[in-house]
Amino acid sequence: MADKSDVKDKLFDQWPDRYDRWFETPIGVLVKKYENELLLELLQPGPQEMILDVGCGTGVFTIDILGFGPRITGLDISYPMLKRAEMKAKGYPFRAVAGDMRFLPFGDGCFDKVVSMTALEFIADGQAAVEDLFRVTKKGGAVVVTTLNSLSPWADRRKIAADKGHSLFEQMVFRSPDDMRALSLIDATVKTAIHFLKDDDPQKAPEIERDGKKRGLDTGAFVAARWIKE
Repeated sequence: MADKSDVKDKLFDQWPDRYDRWFETPIGVLVKKYENELLLELLQPGPQEMILDVGCGTGVFTIDILGFGPRITGLDISYPMLKRAEMKAKGYPFRAVAGDMRFLPFGDGCFDKVVSMTALEFIADGQAAVEDLFRVTKKGGAVVVTTLNSLSPWADRRKIAADKGHSLFEQMVFRSPDDMRALSLIDATVKTAIHFLKDDDPQKAPEIERDGKKRGLDTGAFVAARWIKE
């Protein structure tokens, strides 16, 4: 499957409002809550750390990371998405950079930590992308990458939508927890979240999520991997 950056950057340009509105829906609020909890657990951002946020989008998760006091460089391929993130982060130590995560415009070892939230699914060569995330990370620093889990019913629904011509979902590459581990020779900590479904009752979703976490299920829609650069 070839990368289609010329298509994707224009595609994302149309999504800032729709993307943000999704996280304001009852189920979207819960999705953000549990994804954010897992992200922060693995990233553990600290004051004055230099963090690169690759595929920062509209800054939905960037703002929560900034709340812990790091300095963040947010990179995204879409100017409208990046502009939205810049507006949200006004007053914070945030620098916006337009670019492609396959070709990071930074020198080696520039950042204490690197995070990429649900951007890898638009990259066919995930191993090469993760290698470049490692390249710009300092020795001993964390690389945290999250994506959509191929083992989840959410992925099945998106595949069906892609087959019907959904402009966004047809661009996606879904990966399992084992697929994420295989992106680097370094051992990874891999966890999943979002064990409820989009159509589940928001009142019942928290209990479903707690049960999935307690059971250590690997089928959550959101899969997150953390590597420590050696």
